[in-house]
Amino acid sequence: MSTVLDVEQNACTGDAVEHDIETPHGVLHVTMRGTPKGNRPVILTYHDIGLNHKSCFNTLFNFEDMMEITQHFAVVHVDAPGQQEGAPPFPTGVNSVIGIGVGAGAYILTCFALNQPSLVEGLVLINVDPCAEGWIDWAASKLTGWTSNLVDIVMAHHFSTEELTDNQELIQTYRLHIAQDINQDNLALFCGSYNARQDLGIERPVVGLNENTVKTLTCPSLLVVGDTSPAVEAVVECNSRLNPTKTTLLKMADCGGLPQVVQPGKLAEAFKYFVQGMGYSENLRHDRSRTKSGFSRA
Repeated sequence: MSTVLDVEQNACTGDAVEHDIETPHGVLHVTMRGTPKGNRPVILTYHDIGLNHKSCFNTLFNFEDMMEITQHFAVVHVDAPGQQEGAPPFPTGVNSVIGIGVGAGAYILTCFALNQPSLVEGLVLINVDPCAEGWIDWAASKLTGWTSNLVDIVMAHHFSTEELTDNQELIQTYRLHIAQDINQDNLALFCGSYNARQDLGIERPVVGLNENTVKTLTCPSLLVVGDTSPAVEAVVECNSRLNPTKTTLLKMADCGGLPQVVQPGKLAEAFKYFVQGMGYSENLRHDRSRTKSGFSRA
């Protein structure tokens, strides 16, 4: 199990091209796979705190069903602002995106969709929290008997109490990754920024009353959360604030805080239906025999 991250981080190479993109707010490390295909949106991902795009998404994107989907789309993975400089120009030809975000990444992509709705055709939001209340104090309160250092707090953000005690191989792998592979100073800044986030201020529209004026997502949205995830209440709250005709809530059974890692097959199948519902990838097949839980090592 200790090799899961290393194996998977080396698997998503192929046609991937890395860019360091300078912005007014810092440098973004961006990995692009494939080229934009006609008028189809690009799949845009943003990882959660304590992870990068590889440790957050490689298991999902290396899964066979998901690889079939991504033959039809270009994929752009965005890493949170890092330390690289001298960025090349951002690749051209991106007209719109389908966003896939986890935790902090889901919050950021939701903000993007609210501010630039014409650029976002759909969102898959895993463990999204629309509220302003900080998770750091909450997480620390769950760490009775622990030394409440940054790594422990981030682990409590990702995993339920049951997972922290019952799934030792998974926990040890991600604890080491967060502690050793992620710059701790940058992680502290990322945590502080996320903890200071504002409430998204989204409301469920009421037909005939405020559907044209209320602040809400206008694109199709798939909300995903494991049934034992620490984010269950936040995701259910987010679902209650969105347009029910455009929103689907997927609560994954026997799953904790990282559904894209623990159950990539089920999530890939759900994503396949999602993009088909948007009118894309009409010829993709649905094979439930490959939706078992587990880690992709291919």
